[in-house]
Amino acid sequence: MSAARNSRPWTADLGDGTYRNPVLNADWSDPDVVRVGEDFYLTASSFGRVPGLPLLHSRDLVNWSIVGHALDRLEPAADFTVPRHDGGVWAPSLRHHAGRFWIFWGDPDHGIQQVSAENIRGPWTAPHLLKAGKGLIDACPLWDEETGEAYLVHAWAKSRSGVKNRITGHRMSPDGRELLDEGKTLIDADTIPGWFTLEGPKLYRHDGEFWILAPAGGVETGWQGAFRSRDFFGPYEERVVLAQGRTGVNGPHQGGWVRTAAGEDWFLHFQQRGAYGRVVHLQPMRWAAEDGGWPVIGDAGEPVSAHPKPTAPPQPAEAPASSDGFPGGRYGRQWQWTANPRPGWTVEHGGDGLRLSCVRTAHAHDLRVLPNVLVQRLPADTFTAEVEVSLDSEEPGAKAGLAVLGDAFSWIGLERSGGGGVRLVHRYAETTAAHERDAEHSRPAPEGRARLRIVAGPGARFRFHADTGDGAGFRPSGQVFAATPWRWVGALLGLFATAPTGTGPAGTACFTGFRTTA
Repeated sequence: MSAARNSRPWTADLGDGTYRNPVLNADWSDPDVVRVGEDFYLTASSFGRVPGLPLLHSRDLVNWSIVGHALDRLEPAADFTVPRHDGGVWAPSLRHHAGRFWIFWGDPDHGIQQVSAENIRGPWTAPHLLKAGKGLIDACPLWDEETGEAYLVHAWAKSRSGVKNRITGHRMSPDGRELLDEGKTLIDADTIPGWFTLEGPKLYRHDGEFWILAPAGGVETGWQGAFRSRDFFGPYEERVVLAQGRTGVNGPHQGGWVRTAAGEDWFLHFQQRGAYGRVVHLQPMRWAAEDGGWPVIGDAGEPVSAHPKPTAPPQPAEAPASSDGFPGGRYGRQWQWTANPRPGWTVEHGGDGLRLSCVRTAHAHDLRVLPNVLVQRLPADTFTAEVEVSLDSEEPGAKAGLAVLGDAFSWIGLERSGGGGVRLVHRYAETTAAHERDAEHSRPAPEGRARLRIVAGPGARFRFHADTGDGAGFRPSGQVFAATPWRWVGALLGLFATAPTGTGPAGTACFTGFRTTA
């Protein structure tokens, strides 16, 4: 891995045996975690981005790296030829059983699917549709090691099914490929005073009881619930086990419980933070015998901001990669396409730097609808990102750049003008606009290349800069841009290259030295 790819704008490990939250300060939405031996693995929602089902690894639950993805493409493929930020992979569950890793998830438009692999790095099986239907989300399996029985729980998306606030349970075949009954409502939160938007269940067996850890109350301001029953099909009793309380951590909920090799219990969950997406916190957890055996998460049910690390061998400080030198012309695991990729979007070559084809499209005026934008999560609250781009296209209207992409977007980069020259351009579109507009007057880029820089300030407010090699160095461009999320997805950094409609190849753009720093 290149030195550029090792740059980290954020780390949770404070270097003194303690950590700070969030342990993953980026949009790793709806996390779930499992331990195998002394290794921890995490997956998260990827919605309509590809590859999907990201896979992270840690030895101490604090320092994480990206090791791959479990989905090469989204199926049915025809539904993901364009961006679907409200579809695809919702709230996956990660388990290890019978020598295999298993991931179950709900696609709100198609149903519950699963994949499995012997090795976390794959190969993974093709997706298997376990339960077809609309609105089936947040699936989680359980293999009861004592009885040999297998179970599945899931929640409901009202946007597709008209149903919400309930958890459904099934008996499942041990091979995870078939449900053995029609399903039963295990928890109807409409019958629990004050509870709404119950979703995201994680199913466990502990101390002879079935436990469902599930969030409620909505993404922004909800709480974490715990439900228990001696019988899988209920009845269940409930308790709130984590809430914002006196802290500044809004909506601390939806995640997974894991026990370390040293016997310590921990809980990972997300916090919705606007344009930054759903960042991940780590909370200490214990089962309180003095309180009827209920779990106590955080500091007496409130999130901790810092805490001694889990007992584990010393680890170097690490966070998922964001910088990328594109060694050998390949992009790193932190990048995803905004839809299923097509052949020819990248151009192979022997050197460093990423060559993107200038993909012909009638929609180049709106990056939000393009499938060929290569994106990654915002890596921290405040950071600087830089990349050099050269435009190797003679096609008038061909362009390439660095973008901040959400419900609104802004980008800076190069465009081939009708007069034949290459110009530096900076454009943006508001959330309600269907077409981008200039954020700054264009200026010549006589060498056909530029160094681009964006600086993220507090509140996800971005300033754009560029150096066209004219001796003036980096110059600011346009006004401050306030990044916005999509409904379920945080804002993203993106690289792209496009050209107007026409026939034949339209040239390429080469990106080199993508670097993020604190």
